[in-house]
Amino acid sequence: MTPAQEHTVATKAVEKGERIAVIDIGSNSIRLVVYDALKRSPLPVFNEKVLCGLGRGVEKTGCLNPDGVIQGLEALERFALLVAGMRVGRLDVIATAAVRDATDGPAFIQRVKDRTGLDVSVITGEEEARLSAMGVLSGTPAADGLVGDLGGGSLELVRLERGVIGEHLTMPLGPLRLMELNPAKPNGLVRAIDQHLEKLDWLAQMRGKPFFPVGGGWRALAKLHMEHVKHPLHIIHHYTVPFAEARDFAALIAKQSRSSLEKMSGSRRRIDTLPYAALVFERLLRMVQPSSVVFSAFGLREGHLYALLDPEGQRQDPLIAAVEDWAQRFVRIGDPALLVSWTGNLFAGEDDAALRLRQAACLLSDVGWAEHPDYRAEHACLRILRYPFPGIDHDERAFLALAVYARYAGSIDGPGTPNAVTAGPRSLLSDAQARKALVLGLALRLAHTLTGGATALLQRTALKVSGERLVLTLPDDFSVPAGETVQRRLDALAKALNRKGEIVPPARPQAAE
Repeated sequence: MTPAQEHTVATKAVEKGERIAVIDIGSNSIRLVVYDALKRSPLPVFNEKVLCGLGRGVEKTGCLNPDGVIQGLEALERFALLVAGMRVGRLDVIATAAVRDATDGPAFIQRVKDRTGLDVSVITGEEEARLSAMGVLSGTPAADGLVGDLGGGSLELVRLERGVIGEHLTMPLGPLRLMELNPAKPNGLVRAIDQHLEKLDWLAQMRGKPFFPVGGGWRALAKLHMEHVKHPLHIIHHYTVPFAEARDFAALIAKQSRSSLEKMSGSRRRIDTLPYAALVFERLLRMVQPSSVVFSAFGLREGHLYALLDPEGQRQDPLIAAVEDWAQRFVRIGDPALLVSWTGNLFAGEDDAALRLRQAACLLSDVGWAEHPDYRAEHACLRILRYPFPGIDHDERAFLALAVYARYAGSIDGPGTPNAVTAGPRSLLSDAQARKALVLGLALRLAHTLTGGATALLQRTALKVSGERLVLTLPDDFSVPAGETVQRRLDALAKALNRKGEIVPPARPQAAE
């Protein structure tokens, strides 16, 4: 396809609060994602894909797969109607390798326009790589390492240097292409992959840095590995695997037969392409030798939305933006941000990363208020564990979940036996991290009890460690009253800190009868 035949993505403005949608026409799948708004941490409200296999046969015939075209047109017609019904303010339709490389790509675009009214923008391989990298940065700010986005028809590689996009390119190493090569020699496919990778001199500079895989095939590989090692949290984003372990597991999957893969949960939808995706993964890891493999759930679509933000929006912390948005939806009364300064004296010397995490926990500390009292702790913990927060790894996610669990339950572990709800996240943390989550949760529990959720009252009080005591200072006018429950929760927090709890001044004297 010539540059004149390429399209640029539409530039229609989106109003604040309007939904925005992206349709990604890939070589293997066509996916529609509708987001709640254009913001730093947009939340998907609808997500559907159809595995059309448009790119099957492009390597041999130069044309799109005829069956895939029929299925793709049907899917796009459905998606267009859904978007109209959902009152989306802006829709961008992006096509990548298959449509870009096929001789009948322009004809397909015209058929889409005639049948659905959708305007399809075909992006270059370099732009695809750039947007994939921006997607990684949207979920992992200041990422430093190598991004690899494996689609059905191509592999995009991007160098990131502390959040800045460096060299980036595309190569014809997608699984659908590799399936059609059928080299005569047993190791011919390996050699074909290696020959492409060996041309990139700058890959050697990525050695010892993290590798950030993107794309459905590699996400399927991550899911299989999670089940293989019985990882307690089935969240793709920021799932981290040591380099050698990831390399060896990919090599194992690449050699599996179809019957073997059919027995593995989670791999059936990509059973034909998975061994090829695993082979590219393994060869790339062998060449780069990264420090670790950090899977990203954010790719081209998220990168496209991130690119639409102004510089101020891009600079926002994605985790804090997401939890602030959540707090606005679920907080009852008061300003949860006041909890950050009130609990600060308990965590002297914490670094910026720890402060950021404590800030997030404070903002999330009231999310379970509308649940049944018997299930508040459990539901709050599970919601935080499973919510699609960006800018956070699995250990940090576990910390937040346990802190908020303790805020409602008053503890993390069950009496004498492991807690079924907290056992998974607890296994991801060291004893010191779990203890800190408990202390933070108990402090938040005390704060909400003391104020009834009217957090402005905290400004009249103070909580401070003083020698062997944990001192809760209340106003002399008793405008923030103590009570038996406040004392009990102060004592529980003090015990977790190996201190003795004390209220100053003491509770108001009882009136004489």
